[in-house]
Amino acid sequence: MKFMIKMEGQAYALLRIVSGFMLIFHGLSKLESYELFNASLSFLMVDHGRPPLFVVLLGVPIEVIGGILIMIGHRYTRESAFICSGFTAVAYWIAHFSIEKILPYANGGELAALYAFVFLFIAAKGAGMLSLDARTSATR
Repeated sequence: MKFMIKMEGQAYALLRIVSGFMLIFHGLSKLESYELFNASLSFLMVDHGRPPLFVVLLGVPIEVIGGILIMIGHRYTRESAFICSGFTAVAYWIAHFSIEKILPYANGGELAALYAFVFLFIAAKGAGMLSLDARTSATR
């Protein structure tokens, strides 16, 4: 598996890009539950029920804007990923955790828990290669 050592930067970039992209659509699916797209993006969404309005008002901007900044590798990737990590950790504890079903696979919180740790890793590592930040740093 030594060949993968040479691909570490590219693999991390894919992790960052795909995670950010997925978070954007996770946020947009909350808008779809309130029928704000008039079915224009409904083919991309999964119906998870209608979340409380405060979740939409707080969560959608964090997930969509944070997801975009993480995906493109903006100058504020670390800060965005840290906020998204905290947000998804709180989402896990509020929406999924219960004493009866402690483990994430049992309480439906696998995605929230995984997002929390992936975004914490991105916050620690930064934008990396294939990012807007790397491109603008190279031109300075």
